[in-house]
Formats: sequence, structure tokens, C-alpha cells
Amino acid sequence: MSPAAAALLRCLIGRANVSRDRILLTDAASVDWRSLTFNGERHELGLRIAGPDSHLTMQRMCDGLEDAEFSIPGVIVADIAVAGAPVRAPDGSTSIRIEALTVAAD
Repeated sequence: MSPAAAALLRCLIGRANVSRDRILLTDAASVDWRSLTFNGERHELGLRIAGPDSHLTMQRMCDGLEDAEFSIPGVIVADIAVAGAPVRAPDGSTSIRIEALTVAAD
């Protein structure tokens, strides 16, 4: 996992305001991204939130996500969103996919 993706994951967990062990990273992919003026990465994160209140935890993490400010040294989160609908499992957990674009701040 790239440093930018790891920092983004920490920020998302912080938004959820629950213990780290309640959120499982199920998969992660980052690819380099470039434009004429910026260098960065595209990220896809798969997360599973455990517990009977997983849907509420997911809402805390994702409400207003597109407009959220992230404090990641050297990185700007240019775009972030939930991809698709959350999936609720029979065990009460909720799975989501997050897509983001980060660019170098320099």
C-alpha cells in the first residue's frame, strides 16, 4: 500500500470514530496518475465494518465525504467518493468501496 493510501485509510478510520479493529481493509489498489501539471495516485479501498451498528459507523465515515478536508502531509485529496451502494451482510457487517484521487502537494 502506498504512503498516500495508508494515510487516507487512517483518515477514513478517524472519521468513523470507532476502534481501529472494527474496520477491516479487504482490498486496496493504487495506480500512478498524472496530468499536465499534477502527479498523484488513484486509489480503490474495500472496507468491511464489523458490529451491529456498522451501518451507523459507515454513515459517520461517509457523510459529507466528497466535501471533507483531509490533513495528509505532502498530499491533497483531490477527489473522493463511495463507489456503489454499501452491502449489509447477514452477520451485521457493512462493506463499502471508496475511490479517491490524491495529488502531490508540491
